[in-house]
Amino acid sequence: MDLTQGSHEKKLGRAKKMMLWFGIISMVMTFAGLTSAYVVSKNRPDWLTDFELPISFLWSTLVIIGSSITLMLSKKMIKTGNMRNASAFLIGTLILAILFVVFQFYSFSEIVQAGYYFTGSESSITTSFIYVLVLTHLAHLAIGIIVLLVLIYNHFKQRYNAGQMLGFELGATFWHFVDLLWLYLIFFLYFFR
Repeated sequence: MDLTQGSHEKKLGRAKKMMLWFGIISMVMTFAGLTSAYVVSKNRPDWLTDFELPISFLWSTLVIIGSSITLMLSKKMIKTGNMRNASAFLIGTLILAILFVVFQFYSFSEIVQAGYYFTGSESSITTSFIYVLVLTHLAHLAIGIIVLLVLIYNHFKQRYNAGQMLGFELGATFWHFVDLLWLYLIFFLYFFR
């Protein structure tokens, strides 16, 4: 009976991982399409060539990298049974995620203060693309924050331990993907202007 149950749990775990990867692949395809359209649109005569991204985007990049590090450390703490430190790192990850969002909106406000608009008659194709890319990432980040909240909730309900990490690993995989996606976008935006 235990072998059947263990086999069923392994199959269920593989199915959950496969569904996550299907979701990640679809998100990769979405952003590949958006960034391809960005590259093609650079040849337009109305493309802004003097537009500079605000430095706060770089600060947000450091923050989101930090959030991945704190999430990795929380996983390590859970596996070693150090639940107090795991809690601190998980809460730290959530705080960094929220700080990332704050930096994103601050960056948007800096762009607008510089006289560039994202929508409307005063917008440009360049700023509209940046707006769509960053907002699409923020939508995925919102899902990531919900995932972090679920991880924190389950952690405090003591559902994770060294032998039971599937839910944590699925959530962490999604969060790290969202972080890597931002790194791709920021490097793309800085190097393909």
